[in-house]
Amino acid sequence: MRVTAALAVALLATSGLATAATPAPARPPQRVNVEQLQPKSIFPKTKLHVEYVVEVNRLGQVARVRSVKPSKNPPFDAQTYGNALQAFIRTPDGNAIAGTYRLFYDYDPKTQRVRRDVALIKAGGVNPNAKGAATDMMEIARRNGLKHPPSGPMRATPNPVPSVHRLPDLPQVMKTPPA
Repeated sequence: MRVTAALAVALLATSGLATAATPAPARPPQRVNVEQLQPKSIFPKTKLHVEYVVEVNRLGQVARVRSVKPSKNPPFDAQTYGNALQAFIRTPDGNAIAGTYRLFYDYDPKTQRVRRDVALIKAGGVNPNAKGAATDMMEIARRNGLKHPPSGPMRATPNPVPSVHRLPDLPQVMKTPPA
């Protein structure tokens, strides 16, 4: 009986120390609304409209941009130009028609969204076996990368693993550093 009572007293004493050593959380973590944090000043305040006339190959890839009707916002034009070069244009059933298309990009400042529309100008009249513009750019980048490999390591070096033999002793860790 004495052993059980002593064990119960020791258990209660150590559990009180364990809870006293761990601080209570200041406040529970709160969700962050990213849309509220984004500065609205970086978005254009006016409606923007860009048109591209593109050639599409038999796979539906944009092979080349023929002409551009730019907006008054060069960054928007650059972003939509990159998107137009990477576009695939296909019919709703998944077939591709080689030809000339008009790509429309419209930005609405109220919704801060860009809408893209496609219109067929003329079926045929292009090289159906032409490489897609994005594929062609990737091949050029690969060739140039082989000519001029980047200097320095390509991958991140792993952090050194601490040796167990060099870890500090427990009493040394438990000391509070002077402020």
